[in-house]
Amino acid sequence: MAKILIIDDEDVLRDSLREILESRGHTVTDAPDGVVGTERFITDGADLVITDLIMPLMDGLETIRNIRREKTNVKILALSGRGGVHVNMNLERAKNFGADAALQKPCDPGEVLDAVDALLA
Repeated sequence: MAKILIIDDEDVLRDSLREILESRGHTVTDAPDGVVGTERFITDGADLVITDLIMPLMDGLETIRNIRREKTNVKILALSGRGGVHVNMNLERAKNFGADAALQKPCDPGEVLDAVDALLA
C-alpha cells in the first residue's frame, strides 16, 4: 500500500483521515501545518500528500509548491472548505500550483477514498 502524508490544521480531520486510510492498509503520517508538513515530506517522503489550503504559518498553495520542488512525481490531493464563495477558486488555484486533484470539505469518506484510489492507480 501507499505512504500518505496528511497536512491539515484540524486535528479531528487529520485523525479521521488517518483512521480511514489506515483501515485500507496505507501507512499514514501527518502534520499540523505546511511548515511541519514540508519538513516531514523532505525527511520521510510520501507517495501521496493530502493538504488543506488554508492553514497558519504556511498555506496549502505554498506547501504544494515546496513539495513539487522536492519531488515532481508525488501525487497531491488538495482540500479546502473555507474561503466562502471563493472555495472553488481556491481549489482551482491548487491545481494550477500542482495539485493532482482537489476536494471541497467537508468530504464524504468514500469521496476521499475514491480520490486516493484514483491518484494511486
